Amino acid sequence: MAPFKVIILFQFYPLLLILPFFLQTASTFSHKIPRLSPYHKETLILRNPHDHRFSQSAISKDFKTYFYTQTLDHFNYAPQSFATFKQRYVINYKHWGGPKSNSPILAYLGAEEPLDDDLGVIGFLNDSAPYFKSLSVYIEHRYYGKSIPFGSMEEAMKNDTTRGYFNSAQAIADYAEILLHIKKNLSAHNSPIIVVGGSYGGMLASWFRLKYPHIALGALASSAPILYFDNITPQNGYYSIVTKDFKEVSRNCYQTIRESWAEIDKVASKPSGLSILSQRFKTCSHLNSSGELKDFLDSMYATAAQYNAPPNYPVTMVCKGIDGAPKEADDILGRIFAGVVSFRGNQTCYDTNYYNYPSETSIGWRWQDIKLVLNRFGSNIIFSNGLRDPYSSGGVLEDLSQSVVAVTTTNGSHCLDILPAAKTDPEWLVMQRNTELKIIEGWLTTYYSDLHALKK
Repeated sequence: MAPFKVIILFQFYPLLLILPFFLQTASTFSHKIPRLSPYHKETLILRNPHDHRFSQSAISKDFKTYFYTQTLDHFNYAPQSFATFKQRYVINYKHWGGPKSNSPILAYLGAEEPLDDDLGVIGFLNDSAPYFKSLSVYIEHRYYGKSIPFGSMEEAMKNDTTRGYFNSAQAIADYAEILLHIKKNLSAHNSPIIVVGGSYGGMLASWFRLKYPHIALGALASSAPILYFDNITPQNGYYSIVTKDFKEVSRNCYQTIRESWAEIDKVASKPSGLSILSQRFKTCSHLNSSGELKDFLDSMYATAAQYNAPPNYPVTMVCKGIDGAPKEADDILGRIFAGVVSFRGNQTCYDTNYYNYPSETSIGWRWQDIKLVLNRFGSNIIFSNGLRDPYSSGGVLEDLSQSVVAVTTTNGSHCLDILPAAKTDPEWLVMQRNTELKIIEGWLTTYYSDLHALKK
């Protein structure tokens, strides 16, 4: 079966994001790798199980929500293009130095989900605000959360016409309008804007800087697989890193996983084989095929690798279960199940559809030579990547110019640098964030120097 393809609609031309295969040899099945999100709730709980700094009550104290009357179509003058919808954005004024000091604006560009969770989980803006005396702005992506045209997601996705307004070019034009609106309302005409995004949002941030350099002074694009398109990077890039992550933690764990695909098919082919698998893996409903179980396991491994963050490191948790399986379960399937329990906890049953349930994100995301362009026309862009993140295989991992720079960490995972700073953060993560802050500070210093010279 061919790899699943996701279309990302950008202004210049449609680009294909290829989602490749994982380490398995017995049979092929469709892989659904984790979406391009800065975080995964399951792994966030593992990272900070007792961290209540970002509860809803704490968030509402500092954040103020607004709605902007947004244009449906920024690029057409047909009558229907002038329709509008309400787009949500949120501002935290707490540390802002104000317009008179030309203090900067850090703007988070929302991606393929409602904005609500981002307010607490995307820590880079608020962690950096005291340092820069910056205003923190979060903007919701059109067609998600409370920013859905046509009244509902169902209506918005109803046909080709309504879906046609759901693309990346329209999204970054939305951000441009809202940011200019904010500057005008706050009389912050000379406040420089730094846009920040993670994963798909990181791609939006880099594209925004390329498309609207007069609006954004610079961009921090975290874990943005901007090169992960057909014929640009290897099609097996994502899962080659998943494989590498598991191999580095435990070669025995990796080998067990590799052998398990054939073992699952072998058991499934026996009389009552699916019943045996359902019992062995304590599935909440009876398996209809071996592919259901393999899909669940495949998604779990990919999620663990993509969000392999300290202090618990999900890949290590999976392998700890596989390598330390109890003697009574000391066969391949028993060890694999022990890995499931280690990662997902001891549950009465395991829902093999856990990674498949539809949401705004899963519905919306399906619809949606670059190095030369970045080198010739790009400036003031940071591409940050953790090399244990499978999506780093499509990321910018080397400096392309003096101001289009790569900041990488050997042990980093997906978008780890823009998540909230924690006391448990290793030194390399602290250094990565500090490097990014210093680069942004350099952009601001040059901007203020140029601004001062113009006023003389």
